[in-house]
Amino acid sequence: MDIVFHRTVPVFRIFDVAKAHEFYVDYLGCTVDWEHRFEPGMPLYTQVSRGGLVLHLSEHHGDATPGSTVCTELSGVRALHAELAGKGYPYLRPGLEQDETGTSLTLTDPFGNRLRFNESADDA
Repeated sequence: MDIVFHRTVPVFRIFDVAKAHEFYVDYLGCTVDWEHRFEPGMPLYTQVSRGGLVLHLSEHHGDATPGSTVCTELSGVRALHAELAGKGYPYLRPGLEQDETGTSLTLTDPFGNRLRFNESADDA
């Protein structure tokens, strides 16, 4: 039998659901796909997504390390940059970085996690 990897879903540690929704839903434009708590008042484990970008966010101690980075390849990094700049999010004003490999946009969420969006020079 062949081994086939279907999808990788990074887990980011969060500490405040309202701040996470403000960043991932309101600013980045993700949708909350589902939320799970073992019972009311327990830590949240949730999935957010936007197209092919799928992330798990966890309040659980021991799930992931704050300050992690995920790299995402995409087309349209300049359009994403313009969209985000138009939202007036007061905590982040990211710029575009360009080198011989392409153009990147790095976002830092309220918990120190970084999302690095890269468009290769071949796709631009």
